[in-house]
Amino acid sequence: MNEWNIQSRAHACEACAQPFADKQPYHTLLLELAPELRRSDICETVLRQLVEQNDPRYAPAAYILAVMLERKRLLKVKEQLTRDGKRIFIYEQPKTGDIFAIADPELHLDQLEQVQHDVAQLLEHGLNPPAPANETPAPTAETTAVADGESVIAEK
Repeated sequence: MNEWNIQSRAHACEACAQPFADKQPYHTLLLELAPELRRSDICETVLRQLVEQNDPRYAPAAYILAVMLERKRLLKVKEQLTRDGKRIFIYEQPKTGDIFAIADPELHLDQLEQVQHDVAQLLEHGLNPPAPANETPAPTAETTAVADGESVIAEK
């Protein structure tokens, strides 16, 4: 039988350092670093940051994050458009009224592993890249990001 020692919830977001408000939704990442699990709690600002960046390299990750939040009923599809031959989903966050336009990146199976890795890195670090590998120990095992019950697995 496995004995897991998982830390309690953090008081602030690891990505942006903002304190968590009472009953605020957040994502928890469990990183398997031999021989233990490391917990990282992150607020829901990552998708907003990706949309604001408007950087094409983050388009697939933004799409996957939006779908994850839609499945958790934190975002709702309000409209679907076609612009320049691409599907665009207009999402609304019901609690705040915020609107997000997310393009369908038309992912192919051979791209999924890289997108899973990108999503896991964004959920863990936000838009701040991790320190170079020679400054911090690299994970020796598989990294699993768990976002409110959604699992994204990326190999290191």
